[in-house]
Amino acid sequence: MTTLAQEPYERATGRPEGYATHDVTNQPPPLSPYDACDDTALLEGVRREGAGWAEGGLRRLGRRAGSVEAQEWGDLANRHEPELRTHDRYGNRVDEVEYHPSWHRLMRVAVGEGLAGAPWVDGRPGAHVARTAGSLVWGHTEAGHGCPTSMTYAAVPALRAAPALAEVYEPLLTAREYDPGLRPPAEKRGLLAGMGMTEKQGGSDVRTNSTAATPTAEPGVYTLRGHKWFTSAPMCDVFLVLAQAPEGLSCFLVPRVLPDGTRNTFRVQRLKDKLGNRSNASSEPEFDGTVAWLVGPEGRGVKTIIEMVNCTRLDCVMSSATLMRKTLVEAGHHVRHRSAFGARLLDQPLMRNVLADLALESEAATTLTLRLAGAADRAVRGDAGEAAFRRIATAVGKYWVTKRGPAFTAEALECLGGNGYVEESGMPRHYREAPLLSIWEGSGNVNALDVLRALGRSPAAGHALFEELALARGADPRLDAAVARLRTGLTGASESGARRLVELMALALQASLLVRHAPPAVADAFCATRLGGDWGHSFGTLPDTADLGGILARALPATG
Repeated sequence: MTTLAQEPYERATGRPEGYATHDVTNQPPPLSPYDACDDTALLEGVRREGAGWAEGGLRRLGRRAGSVEAQEWGDLANRHEPELRTHDRYGNRVDEVEYHPSWHRLMRVAVGEGLAGAPWVDGRPGAHVARTAGSLVWGHTEAGHGCPTSMTYAAVPALRAAPALAEVYEPLLTAREYDPGLRPPAEKRGLLAGMGMTEKQGGSDVRTNSTAATPTAEPGVYTLRGHKWFTSAPMCDVFLVLAQAPEGLSCFLVPRVLPDGTRNTFRVQRLKDKLGNRSNASSEPEFDGTVAWLVGPEGRGVKTIIEMVNCTRLDCVMSSATLMRKTLVEAGHHVRHRSAFGARLLDQPLMRNVLADLALESEAATTLTLRLAGAADRAVRGDAGEAAFRRIATAVGKYWVTKRGPAFTAEALECLGGNGYVEESGMPRHYREAPLLSIWEGSGNVNALDVLRALGRSPAAGHALFEELALARGADPRLDAAVARLRTGLTGASESGARRLVELMALALQASLLVRHAPPAVADAFCATRLGGDWGHSFGTLPDTADLGGILARALPATG
C-alpha cells in the first residue's frame, strides 16, 4: 500500500520502489550463491597431495556450501543458540542440549560427506587429504559444527589403543550417517565422539586433573568422579576422558547411554557463554559414579590420547585457513562492487595492496594445511619420514596459522567498513571465531614448547623438517638465508625464545611450499615480505615491486 508520504515521491520520480528519502545504491549484491571450492591454491594442493580423485565431489560440495540455503543454515544455527534441558517435565535428570534444525542440517551434510570419521575406513591414498579439503570448503557455512566432526575424526586412532572397544564403536564412528539423539550406541546408524580433558584448576596442564577413576570388579571397567571444564558438543554419543586411575592419569571411553539403555551419569551443569561461534554448545559436565572403559594402559593417558590431539591440531590449522579464505572472499566481493572517491575499491591501489597481502597469507595457510594433511595421510599408511615431519610440522602450523587468523579476519572485516560490523554481514561471527583456534588444543605457548619438546625427544622430527626445507634450496636467496638462521637458532634454543623460533620455522616452511608450488608473483612477494623484511607491521604493506594483479587474479573467485 502506498503511503501519503510516498505519493509525492512517486509522482516526482515515476518510481514506486525505494524510499521517499533515498535510493539504495553502491551496495554489493548478495555473495550467495557462489562456489566455495573456487580456490586455485586449494585445488592444486589437493591434486599435489594425492587426492585429485576427490575433486569432483569437492566442487559439488563447494557449490552447496556457497548456496543461499546452506549459508542461511549457518546464520540460523548461530542466531538460535543451543538450549540446555537438565530435567524432563517429570523431574528426571536428562542433561540434553537442544539445537536449532539448521544445526542438524549442517551436521547431516558434514557427516554424509565424510568429514567426520570416514577416512579411517577409506583405503584410497589421499582419503585424509580429501577430508581436510572438504572441511576447508564446507567450513564456508559456519565453524561450530566442525567441532564434533573434528573430535569424531580424531577419536578413532586413539580408540584403537583398546581393540575390543574399537571393534564395537569404530564402525559407527566412521559411518556416514548422522543419527542424533541419546540412544544405546548399538541401536544407532552412526555415532559422534567428543573429548573431556581439561579441568578448572589446570587447563592444558592435564596432569593436575583431579577426576578419579575407580576400578570395578569387571576388568577394564571403572567409575569416574569429578568434573571437566570445557567439553564441547555434549550431545555426542561417546567421550574420551582423562582421569586419575590407581597407576596415574589414564584415558577412558565414556558413553552417554550405557549398553543396557540407561543414561550414564553425565550432569551438564551449564553451557558456556563464550567468545566464538554460538551454534555449538560447550559444557561443564560432572561425573559421579559414571561408568567408563579404560582405553590403553593405566597411567598412559596422555600417550594414548596424543594421537587425538595431533588430529585436532591439524583441524585447528584447517579451520583458521578456512576462516581466512571465507573472509577474503567476502572482502573481495565487497570491494569489487563498492565504489568510493570516484572508483571501485578494487581498483584503488591501497585497497589492492591490502587484498593482495591477505591473499598471500590465505594461500600460505591453505597450502600448509594441505601439506600437513598429506603428511597425516601418508603417516597413517606407514611412511615413517612423513610421520616424523607431521609430528613437528603440525605443532608449528598450529602455532602460527592460528595466530595469524585474528589479525587477518580483522583486516578483512575492515575492507567492508561499517558494513562489516553489522551482524547480518557474517563478519562479526567470523571475527569472534578466529581467536578460538589458537587456544583449542593448547595455547600458543603450549604449542611452541611442544615443538622444542619434539626436537629434543625425536631427532627424526627436526631432520624431517630440514629435509622438507631442502627441497626448495637455491630457489630463493631469502629462503636460503632464513633456513640458515633457523639452523643457527636451534643451537641453544631456550623456552623464552620458543615463539620466535617456531615463527621462523613456520614462515620458512610456508615459503618453501610457495616457492616450489605457487606462481612467481605469489612466492616472490611472500619471501620478500615475510622473510626479506620488505614489509610493514600490518596487512597492506607489500612493496611496490609486488605483482598485485597477479596475486589477486589467482586469489579472488569470479563472484559476479
